Amino acid sequence: MTRRLSVAERLASTEKDALLDDIARHSEWDRFLVEQAVLHFGETRAEWSCNDLREVLPDLGPGFLGAAINSLRTAGVIEHTGRMIPSTQANTHGHRISCWRLTGKGLSIAATRRAARAERRAAA
Repeated sequence: MTRRLSVAERLASTEKDALLDDIARHSEWDRFLVEQAVLHFGETRAEWSCNDLREVLPDLGPGFLGAAINSLRTAGVIEHTGRMIPSTQANTHGHRISCWRLTGKGLSIAATRRAARAERRAAA
């Protein structure tokens, strides 16, 4: 027999579903911006966090940056360094967030994109 959800649990579930729908509706351009920022920071720094990304990215809406980072982690492009730092985002009240670095796969993707950009510049 399954447990019945309370009204509060049903409302929380509905809000979560709405947030997930909003995240899924983000444009390919938003995903590309996050990916480019991750590859840039990964190539130029030993480690970085979402604090760094939020400084250079436009407002992407609640939950999107975290979902994009999780997707890159799942794809093997980035990995957790084992370090945590306080969030600088006001509404998080300084909760701890992960520090990240590019994996070998991420470094390869960044190098390929950098070479393609250089090639396009040379052709222009």
